[in-house]
Parts: sequence; C-alpha cells; structure tokens
Amino acid sequence: MPTRGRERARYDRDLVHAVLDEEYVCHLGFVRDGAPVVLPTLYARDGERLYLHGSTGSRPMRSAGSESLPVCVTVTVVDGLVLARSAFHHSVNYRSVVVHGEARRVTDQAELTRAFGLLVDHVVPGRAEDCRPPDAREAAATAVLALDLEQVSAKVRDGGPNDDPEDLSLPHWSGVLPVARHHGTPVPDGGRPTPVPAYLTAYTRP
Repeated sequence: MPTRGRERARYDRDLVHAVLDEEYVCHLGFVRDGAPVVLPTLYARDGERLYLHGSTGSRPMRSAGSESLPVCVTVTVVDGLVLARSAFHHSVNYRSVVVHGEARRVTDQAELTRAFGLLVDHVVPGRAEDCRPPDAREAAATAVLALDLEQVSAKVRDGGPNDDPEDLSLPHWSGVLPVARHHGTPVPDGGRPTPVPAYLTAYTRP
C-alpha cells in the first residue's frame, strides 16, 4: 500500500498491464544475508504472471533455489519532466508498477521453454521465431523466476506543475518537457548480409 502520494495509486488491472507491457526492464529487489539487493533485469508478462530473466549463478536465482524468494519488482515509465517556478515543486510525470510476492524458480521444462520465448518476444515482438532457441548448455546457464501479480499496484503522476499561488508572478518558465523513447535505424553486425526483418523496421512499443 503506497504511503506517499497515495492519491496517485491505482489498482486497475488494465493500467498495470499497460505499464508492464510498455517497458521491458524492471528492478528486482530482495534480501540476501540480511542486506537489501536491487538488480535490473528483463521481464515478460504472461497474463497475471511475470517471468524474470537471470543467470543460474546470479544471487536471486541462487537464493530462490528450490524454495520461493520474497521479492519486490518495480517498473517505471517516465513521460515528462515537470518544471515549476520553485525548485520544491519540480517533479516527473510517470507511470509505475510495484509488485510484491514470492517468486519461484521455473524448473518445468515446458514452462521454461515458453518463458524463454516470451522474454525474447516481449523485448522485440516476433524475434523468438527468428533466432536459434537456446541449446542444452545455454538453457542450463539461464534461469527464470516466476512471480504472480497478486500484490500489485500502479502509481501515476501527470499534468503540469503545482506552483504555489504566490509564485505565479515569478519570471521563471514553468511547464512540462515531454519524454519519449526513440529507436533508431537497425545497424547490422557486418556479418552475412541479411535483410532487415519487418518487425525491426516497424518496431514500436505499446
């Protein structure tokens, strides 16, 4: 339950899903040896479940082992920089999701294979069918955590600055600088010439 800015909290599933589907990097928080650890990683949503990518040698994967691991996962989309007439009221327009729960290590081979494909396609839709799947050695070196979207909330900040009435006459610019993600032209690796696939030339996020 958010304690600060709780008026911005949302529990609408469509909003939660939209934020998760727009981004592909999350921050995974957990406690190891009594100390907090936060790691960036890739993720994919499958209905009401997240799959989190990692190495079998990484700390969260080792910590999970055969048991569940208490985690907190956060995802944030920045939409604008909010510039007020006072430094205090500067802010950021954003949409974020926070998930708490018990993550489990995916061990079922069929679920693991499906999760691999979802993780690749969430970053670049259509790519999973256009690349070699993991072989046995690569699959053994890659681990996946599954986290159900049970304890989840979203927060949204939009609109302009909240200037104090007494500051409205100050001669400082006030407003919003929009922020948008940009993807450039695909750059080939210089190996065997291959036509750029349509899913890259038309690449967009939700």
